[in-house]
Amino acid sequence: MKNKLYYIHDPMCSWCYAFKKDLDNLKKKLPKNIEIINILGGLAKDTDEIMPKEMQEKIQTVWYDIEKFTGAKFNHDFWRLCKPRRSTYPACKAVLCAKEQNMEDEMINSIQKAYYLKAKNPSDEETLISLAQDLKLDIEKFSNDLKSEKIEQLFQKDLEKRRELKVFNFPSLILQYKKELYPINIEYNNVNNILKHIENLSSNIYF
Repeated sequence: MKNKLYYIHDPMCSWCYAFKKDLDNLKKKLPKNIEIINILGGLAKDTDEIMPKEMQEKIQTVWYDIEKFTGAKFNHDFWRLCKPRRSTYPACKAVLCAKEQNMEDEMINSIQKAYYLKAKNPSDEETLISLAQDLKLDIEKFSNDLKSEKIEQLFQKDLEKRRELKVFNFPSLILQYKKELYPINIEYNNVNNILKHIENLSSNIYF
């Protein structure tokens, strides 16, 4: 039986985007007895309101800070070309819709590229449908699922799991052994230290 490593994230979280390279490396190097499971944290609820100017400026500053700290690249034209909304739930649901078609990771990657590199807005349904088309998903199913009660329930299940794990910051890694939970330190550009932390815990709790 595999043990679980929960990755709690939001596809529109800038720090999660910056962690993608490390996450990909972690998946490649993770011991085979540990299964990584994505949990959508839900950063910001649905809204049609344009993000206040002060918040826009604050998030733009965060993007520059992340660039300096991690080396991740951002297309700052987003703030000029799009009407930003503090709304990530649609993107989270799009990930679950893609998961229904076995394309979860591909959709996460597509949302991040669209948002941070191509200056497109994943808060907009038309952007998400366009990404699904690019991934060659069944568009009729994707579009229907995006508004379905089933996807809403799956999303609420992820939000409940995030609360159960007591996670309030994204990205987060939580190792579960039986009923015990062990937070894993997130380190950017240093996946070996993350692995070392997991391995140290593994040896101490006798996986």
